Amino acid sequence: MPLKKLLDAALNLIFPINCLGCGSEGTYVCDRCLKELPWLRPPCCSHCAATQSATPCRWCRHRPLALDGIAAAFLLEGAIREAVLQLKYHQVRGLAPVLAGLMEQAWQAKGLPADLVLPVPLHPRRLRHRGYNQSALLSRALGRGLGLPYDESALVRTRDTSPQVGLSRDKRVLNVQDSFIGKEAVSGKAVLVVDDVATTCSTLSACADALRKSGATTVWGLVLAREAPPPAQGHDGTRPFRRTRRGQQATRFGDTSG
Repeated sequence: MPLKKLLDAALNLIFPINCLGCGSEGTYVCDRCLKELPWLRPPCCSHCAATQSATPCRWCRHRPLALDGIAAAFLLEGAIREAVLQLKYHQVRGLAPVLAGLMEQAWQAKGLPADLVLPVPLHPRRLRHRGYNQSALLSRALGRGLGLPYDESALVRTRDTSPQVGLSRDKRVLNVQDSFIGKEAVSGKAVLVVDDVATTCSTLSACADALRKSGATTVWGLVLAREAPPPAQGHDGTRPFRRTRRGQQATRFGDTSG
């Protein structure tokens, strides 16, 4: 047996792989749960993928995104919510190729143009703290699956912004404004920017603004899941803390995604 298969078998014994939906062993998403995943379906905004919305939605009419548009594979519910938690906070990096494979279907359904795939970057300080960028794991696997070039260095985060969680929609936009710089590698390219979750799409839009300034011809966003956004004004849009499977950390989404 090849060494890699022996190592994989040993790791599966120590850290068994369980379905995030039903808990059955052997795969992260079993065939039964795959059919029950919360796929994003119409009605949704054709530009930002906001659910239960007219096309374009009121927000896109009021303040259009710098992106050409966004495609999302799922709603942030059930097994997909659990998958994001495990990938983002619990080092379950083996999920990335599985989730990227599901994201490919959203990319194909939308027919997005792409010459180059890149992730929403973390600031170096946050990257050192977390140890990896979950969006980079997804975009790298996606690039391999689609046979497209991948460049993690083509977009840089220059400001270590405050977490997005707890901010209203308007404040999220201001929080990430002018936080990114695109590199020469994107000039003349149709760029596909990958992230795990989109809430207000303000982070993706700020990325697109930087990429356009560096000469990108089109910028589309592709995310694993779309979360219902907080209101533009009024209360702060926070949600109750959710206990993770390990019961040790209370987590809200939106710390880096926007």
